[in-house]
Amino acid sequence: MSDPVIEARDVTRTFMISSGFMRAKKPLHAVNGITLDVMRGEVLGIVGESGCGKSTLARMMLGLLTPTSGTLHLDGQLVGSADRIEVARILQPIFQDPYSSLNPRKSIGDIIMLPLLVQKDPDPRTWRKRTEEIMDLVGLPARVFNNFPSQLSGGQRQRVAIARALINRPKIVICDEPTSALDVSVQSQILNLLQDLRAEFGLTYVLISHNLAVIEHMATRVAVMYLGRIVEQNETGNLFRAPRHPYTRALLDSVLTPEPGLGVPDTHLGAAYPNPIDPPPGCTFHPRCAAVLEKCPKQFPPTLRANGGMVECHLYADGGGKKARKGNRK
Repeated sequence: MSDPVIEARDVTRTFMISSGFMRAKKPLHAVNGITLDVMRGEVLGIVGESGCGKSTLARMMLGLLTPTSGTLHLDGQLVGSADRIEVARILQPIFQDPYSSLNPRKSIGDIIMLPLLVQKDPDPRTWRKRTEEIMDLVGLPARVFNNFPSQLSGGQRQRVAIARALINRPKIVICDEPTSALDVSVQSQILNLLQDLRAEFGLTYVLISHNLAVIEHMATRVAVMYLGRIVEQNETGNLFRAPRHPYTRALLDSVLTPEPGLGVPDTHLGAAYPNPIDPPPGCTFHPRCAAVLEKCPKQFPPTLRANGGMVECHLYADGGGKKARKGNRK
């Protein structure tokens, strides 16, 4: 079994949010007690609705935010106490919007070369050659070396962002919605490129996406987040074939199908997302759950582990799994 490159233990991140003029601030638990291992060489997909804490968790992995409590280790080093440049050598991000994440006043070559300068690469004489090599690997023609981001297409700009992330050969790449800002025709090209680069460099990916088709195509394991918690985690095939948590099933049932006449699927989640500043008691998902039990509003659900996965749900405690399995996908 491979070793973990990211280890999170009971990690929380709390923000104090203003509740109005002359009122005391209230805590918002963006990440609320997450324990998670990311294994070397895998692709961990993280899914969930907007506001569930996915990006906050990614920023803590990057060292951009400090956990309020708990510990987060990156390749054996405690994030927060490790040197920032060393963290950058190990882990790099690929952001959602390839235009806003690139400096419009710098040339493509300078943008890709910048990590070598920042991370104090000892041999500047090789920088140009290494930049041209990584450009070739990601499918960028040499002629765009002196171009600016505004002169490139969206797909080419994302290739620049990928080349910049990989030029110093990091071990881990965090992909935060890497294709959502691209045309559909370009998305598959970028996803296939990421797959090829993973095999080429032995990379570990943390892939954050709302697109479940992207997660199913790319991820080897999936973690489902809801209101700052991981409520289900399993290998991709198992999770898509037999989701256990009602929220996971609702997400999978929300995917549009090309079959005519089916219309927009009803997830039974309702239109209102819970207020994260004042979350529901007990299981925070119970107001939207189609399989709610009497104890769900009163007791926090247990974390149950079986068949290589985990689920945080009352339905699987005390022999309640039969009722939950009725919603499994075929």
